[in-house]
Amino acid sequence: MLLVMLLVIAYFSYRSARFATLDNVQSILVAAAPFALIALGQTLVILTGGIDLSVGSVIAVAAMTSASVAMANPGQVWLTVLSAMAVGALAGSINGLLVSRLDVPPFIATLGMLTAGSGVAYAIGGGAPINGLPSEFGDIANTRIFGLQIPVILMIVGILGLGVMMRNTSYGMRVYAVGGNRSAAEIAGVDTRNILFSVYAISGLLAGLSGVMLASRVISGPPSLGVGYELDAIAAVVIGGASLMGGRGSIWGTALGLFLIQTLNNGLDLLLVPAYWQDVIKGALIVAAVAVDVWSVKRRT
Repeated sequence: MLLVMLLVIAYFSYRSARFATLDNVQSILVAAAPFALIALGQTLVILTGGIDLSVGSVIAVAAMTSASVAMANPGQVWLTVLSAMAVGALAGSINGLLVSRLDVPPFIATLGMLTAGSGVAYAIGGGAPINGLPSEFGDIANTRIFGLQIPVILMIVGILGLGVMMRNTSYGMRVYAVGGNRSAAEIAGVDTRNILFSVYAISGLLAGLSGVMLASRVISGPPSLGVGYELDAIAAVVIGGASLMGGRGSIWGTALGLFLIQTLNNGLDLLLVPAYWQDVIKGALIVAAVAVDVWSVKRRT
């Protein structure tokens, strides 16, 4: 995938003079940041052999919640962000309880949350977006520190922090163990239920944070925000080399898959490629990545 990424960059740089510019690189980073947060959470879930289909709806609920809190408490930025994270963590915890304690299949548990979350998002706004938000709400995502917007900084911190945690801590080792062989992990003394609960809670928390960042960027609370985002997050994880069966993958691979997708989106937009052909190209890339991964595994075994 690294070689593919370099080839994609070289191709778009050759075809468009606007591609290899600092402003365009910043545009790619800004576009990637909200997807990065949910892709990182999705990575932890997939490493345990599960899947989280609810992150798109959690984004919408967090966005609507943060927008309503901002309307009721203008100037209280910290409360706005905290409310979105709390809602995301709550949704993720419910998913985690269903999967880890009640043994509900992850697909079914998170699909139910996807549907319920979408309804809650519309209910918060009475079926309409929340507009007329205070200017401080827009500062959450549009403030720059050292030339980088806050979502980009959160993305960098998330990738580095989770990358180190999954590679160098006992918690990361336990997540891989649960995904590799849950029965063997239990025999080895790993509390698999708590591990499963934690990855879904983290995924929900990051989705909630992504929701408030996306809402702040447009200074609005649209109840349809986040629709289909879970598919892009899963695509980034799969392209990055993770196995949907669990036990194999990495944060660094997910980051590479994410930037590959966002680079493709950006380059194809610059070349004025229609959106429907962009979807075809991304779909082919996902299938090709999985096919190559399966082929390489068979070669090794």
